[in-house]
Amino acid sequence: MKKKTYEGYTYVDGGVCAAKGFVANGINCGLNSDKNKNDLGMVYSSTVCNAAAVYTQNKVKGAPILVTKEHLKATGGKAMAVVVNSKNANTCNADGVEKAERICELAADALGIDADMIINASTGVIGQIIPIEPFEEHMKELAGGLSADGNDKAANAIMTTDTVDKQVAVEFILGGKTCRLGGMAKGSGMIHPNMATTLNFITTDVAISADMIQKALSEIVKITYNCLSIDGDTSTNDTLSVMANGLAGNEEIVTENDDYAIFKKALYIVMECMTMMLASDGEGASKMLECTVSGAPDQDTAIIVAKSIIRSPLTKCAMFGEDANWGRILCAIGYAEADFDIDKVDVDLESEKGIVEVCRNGSGIPFSEEKASEVLSEDDIYINVNLNQGEASAKAWGCDLTYDYVKINGDYRS
Repeated sequence: MKKKTYEGYTYVDGGVCAAKGFVANGINCGLNSDKNKNDLGMVYSSTVCNAAAVYTQNKVKGAPILVTKEHLKATGGKAMAVVVNSKNANTCNADGVEKAERICELAADALGIDADMIINASTGVIGQIIPIEPFEEHMKELAGGLSADGNDKAANAIMTTDTVDKQVAVEFILGGKTCRLGGMAKGSGMIHPNMATTLNFITTDVAISADMIQKALSEIVKITYNCLSIDGDTSTNDTLSVMANGLAGNEEIVTENDDYAIFKKALYIVMECMTMMLASDGEGASKMLECTVSGAPDQDTAIIVAKSIIRSPLTKCAMFGEDANWGRILCAIGYAEADFDIDKVDVDLESEKGIVEVCRNGSGIPFSEEKASEVLSEDDIYINVNLNQGEASAKAWGCDLTYDYVKINGDYRS
């Protein structure tokens, strides 16, 4: 996946540790029998952070979400650490909230902070009782190993069926101060639009109020994570949190001023990039799909159409087969629940190998099947749709549907 470039923003290494004052670590505490795979991670700032989060819209919610919501409410949007585990989702368990609170207490004791300052998250199998012993035995080891270059270990700790870790960070100038914003994400399957998808943690040294973080986060989620679909299943544990410790030294952002716009753009860049990383690493995926819908009467229409295309199983299968079966795209556009004239729609398929025009004014046009196959042979495929009925646009992301997706999910619990 190729990162997009944005003027004034430079990609840097470090993920959640790129911003000043943040440290991280990841270890194997025994939840995962593979000792080479971390299963418990932590991110920490010794300076209190303003924080905000968004969560799954699934009616079934993991216990860590319930606990994290209460913590952020109790502190008025303050946090200092994230503690997260993989392998067990701590969801649909009678003692789930009790266990999540205990995990936060153990982390707080190891860090010397209040338990309400902990953001908790879990990912893995649903409905299995989470053992507390691994946390009791290894939390101090986890906290003791925190370091400014521990982001890789933490990113590894949140992976489940992911084949690669997902990290990104950018550097930019705000109020004359050099600032950084970075994050890590996990997710490969059980991903579908409806608020943040998967587990995602973002840190920044920008000084900004919790209300402004929440506003920016909620708006950007709508056009990034909420426009991502791998398989049509919305997870029970989806969480995306942002912590800002203010160590960059800029004047705190408390209104929608120019500095807010710069911060919001940085947040968008990181969230867009992680969304694309998640799409690229969809379970069994061989191609990342990005659908751009332009010429829409309004943004909501553009989003609805783009998401309809990106989650179409038949379109996903066609992309896997490198088959320019554009009729499947028109079909997905046609059942999108929005108002527009299908007879004005144009469709192009694009990759680094070029562009092939396949549809104009809702009808097929002659094109080279050989050229189309060449275009669709690339790893990143762009489906460009112009509704020709307005000025609004939106993007959605996903991946192809392959044989391996079924294999992976046929024995997920093992």
